[in-house]
Amino acid sequence: MPRQNPPLTEPQYFILAALMDGPLHGYGIIKAAEQATNGRLRIAVGTLYGALERMERAGLVAAGHEEIVNGRARRYYRLTEDGTKALGREALRMQQAAAVVIGHSRNTGAAPA
Repeated sequence: MPRQNPPLTEPQYFILAALMDGPLHGYGIIKAAEQATNGRLRIAVGTLYGALERMERAGLVAAGHEEIVNGRARRYYRLTEDGTKALGREALRMQQAAAVVIGHSRNTGAAPA
């Protein structure tokens, strides 16, 4: 029996989405997620690194190179092939879920909330 992949949380989804264009360090991921959601999603540093650690163990992201900036290590993360697939599955799942509501609203003449 194939293993079921649980849906991504919203922070996980936007963390993976932030990495679609290439590797980013933690602060870059936080800013990209915030920008993608027009400021609605603000990922706390502790949440980010906990999520990155879990996603790294799951094979969705990989830590890449490190550089020292102002005396502090800056680690870059990249999306893996499995991460790309998981992100695509989640986008499709959300699109299908939204279609149910949008289609229902059109049929009843009500605007979606």
